[in-house]
Amino acid sequence: MYSEPKYDDPNAVDSTTKILNSVNGQLTRFVTQMWLEEDKLNWLLNFLALGMVYLVLVFVINRFWVATAVFAITMSVYAVANSIKIILRNEPILPSDLSFLSSGNGGEITSFIPKSSQALVDGTITMLIWLTVICLILQFVDGRRCVIPFHWWRPFRNVKTIIGNVTRIIAAAMSITLLCSFTWTLSIPGAWGYEWAKSWGDSPQLWSAEGDAANNGPVINFLRLTHPKIMDKPEGYSQETMEELAKKYSSEANQINGTRANNLTDNTVIMILSESFSDPTRVPGIALAEDPMPNIRALKETTTSGLMLSPGFGGGTANIEYQSLTGLDLALFDDSMQSMYQELVPHQKNPFAWNQIWNTEYGKSGSVAFHPYYKNMYLRDSNYKKFGFGKFYTLDSKPAITNQDRIDNSPYVSDAASYQNIIDQLNKEEHPQFLQLVTMQNHMTYDNWYSNNQFDWADTTENLNDYERGQINTYAKGVSITDQATIDFLNQLNTIDRPVTVVFYGDHLPSAYQTAAANKDNTLVLHQTDYFIWSNQASASAGAKLDAENTAYTSPNYFMEMAAERMTPRSRHISHSLLRHEPISLH
Repeated sequence: MYSEPKYDDPNAVDSTTKILNSVNGQLTRFVTQMWLEEDKLNWLLNFLALGMVYLVLVFVINRFWVATAVFAITMSVYAVANSIKIILRNEPILPSDLSFLSSGNGGEITSFIPKSSQALVDGTITMLIWLTVICLILQFVDGRRCVIPFHWWRPFRNVKTIIGNVTRIIAAAMSITLLCSFTWTLSIPGAWGYEWAKSWGDSPQLWSAEGDAANNGPVINFLRLTHPKIMDKPEGYSQETMEELAKKYSSEANQINGTRANNLTDNTVIMILSESFSDPTRVPGIALAEDPMPNIRALKETTTSGLMLSPGFGGGTANIEYQSLTGLDLALFDDSMQSMYQELVPHQKNPFAWNQIWNTEYGKSGSVAFHPYYKNMYLRDSNYKKFGFGKFYTLDSKPAITNQDRIDNSPYVSDAASYQNIIDQLNKEEHPQFLQLVTMQNHMTYDNWYSNNQFDWADTTENLNDYERGQINTYAKGVSITDQATIDFLNQLNTIDRPVTVVFYGDHLPSAYQTAAANKDNTLVLHQTDYFIWSNQASASAGAKLDAENTAYTSPNYFMEMAAERMTPRSRHISHSLLRHEPISLH
């Protein structure tokens, strides 16, 4: 979890400091602190947690050397993946990441491996091949077939066999029970797992997965998030209470909407999550001779716009998307919740999302979603079905998303192609729709995809290494391409003789700004992205701009409220369908 610091002037730092701050120096410090700081033994806690996992493998597989090989392979893959994810997203491996493998998209992992980590991956693969061969040889040479004598056939043939069978079953059951019990209680204050870990120096940092993994160990961090607590149960919570609240606000909604001249569903709403879109010139230390987003910058001056405060940096797209689609703030949930799409929505029967208002009015064709990547990323395929989207078009959907053009050597579908899919969908239906688009053009990593990139010369930033500079230049070019494609898209919408409103926002900054991220004073600015809400000429809200003082900063869960205020300015539009969703389940 440690990375060596970068020095503005390496010659001004003495060799002793460099040695102490190196990986080897920190490893030496770690080994000595293990025994000198008796009140900080969470390193041992991590080893004990690994021991629980190892015991489960040994007693379940019942072959010592085979279990050792499986354990070594699993932990090595986890360690390498953890290292790469920290580099790319400043975030360790989370339990929710495992759905990426179970969803059948494991083969896409290699596309996220940065060139700087390829040697580590290759070396680990070589090491694991040799380790597996050695363990198999040792299993063959070892005279013991089993750790605990066990026989499936004729299990009651003699006393020794019965004792061995019972012992193995008890050992496997107890090891599994111990691991599960510890994992299930590790994130719950007052539970035995939480208190036992605390006695070993565990101090949860639930506001930062990276900080928690660095200070308390990646194993404990991973197990802590395996069975998270969703939220505290409010005092007086019951089905009767929720029905009373629903009745109350349904009555108020009827009164408010009774004299309204137009409704949300009279408009088509297009919600665009623009992958990693933000203004590079706002990042401390970044200097560009050319503005990468002049069109959107000018547009923001004429329509409702501002900065969105993002909870993510380099990642966390799905959580931000969840807030914009549901209107629910992450602050409502327990701090241990890390991925709403993977830890909350899969357990809900009928979760609410804004698109359902259009479904109520126009049926299944009322809302459609697009993502020019793979459908099971963040479990979107199943979650979008729960949200009620009639169709979800991706690279691997049936039928697949129609427009899939790339730019130069980029592996991702361009924003222009993504926008064309929206235009095509608008032409399919005459009635208003809710359209959801998550783009991919500016997704990491940024490996010199574009030919004739002017930012290779326009980037005048100092004190960046070649790798970081190359990443930023590629990203800046992508922002420039998005800027032009977005304006072209809005111009196309202006030719449509039906009211259309666009909610456009960047989900988070890219992970390319490693130098800026190393400075804790830059935390706030590295969590600010750009957004705007715009309506075409056929809309009654064309040219409308909400009070800039109230829109300068916002959170994604307020986007639909702001859009509704523009489209139906009398007051907030509250639909009955909003009040008929399932209350969030409390664990």
